[in-house]
Amino acid sequence: MTDNERRTPETAALTLTEVEALARNAHAAQRDKAGRPYAEHLRAVADGVRARGGDEEQIAAAWLHDSVEDEALSEDWLRGAALSARTKDIVLAVTKRAGEAQETYAARVLATEGALLVKESDLAHNADPARLAALDEATRARLTQKYATMRELLGLPRP
Repeated sequence: MTDNERRTPETAALTLTEVEALARNAHAAQRDKAGRPYAEHLRAVADGVRARGGDEEQIAAAWLHDSVEDEALSEDWLRGAALSARTKDIVLAVTKRAGEAQETYAARVLATEGALLVKESDLAHNADPARLAALDEATRARLTQKYATMRELLGLPRP
């Protein structure tokens, strides 16, 4: 019997394996700024959450952390998905809205239980010197400053 066969709509959430497959599929055509498959970033963020002691709900949110922001999955889909309310809350907390001030975004992340760990892992991978080295100097400088500012707003130490 598979996980899908055991799951009933009222009781069980998607497994981490299912969430990973869903996220990989949703972002399949997407590349990062360096031209790498976007799923590599999702994997790194999920692995970072796991390494930082995150639980399964946070790891699931890490796999989905950019799905709504990048329009790979809709917010309506997320709200109806077989995921815990906490996982959904974390994904929505780390979803940056168009035109949103960084301070507003950071406050939402800080106010949502479990979201800071996901955002910390996201920032750590985004600011990885090896990853940034693939970018042109202007983009690298702009992103380095952006990530440092967000770390400061979130009260995270410099890497």
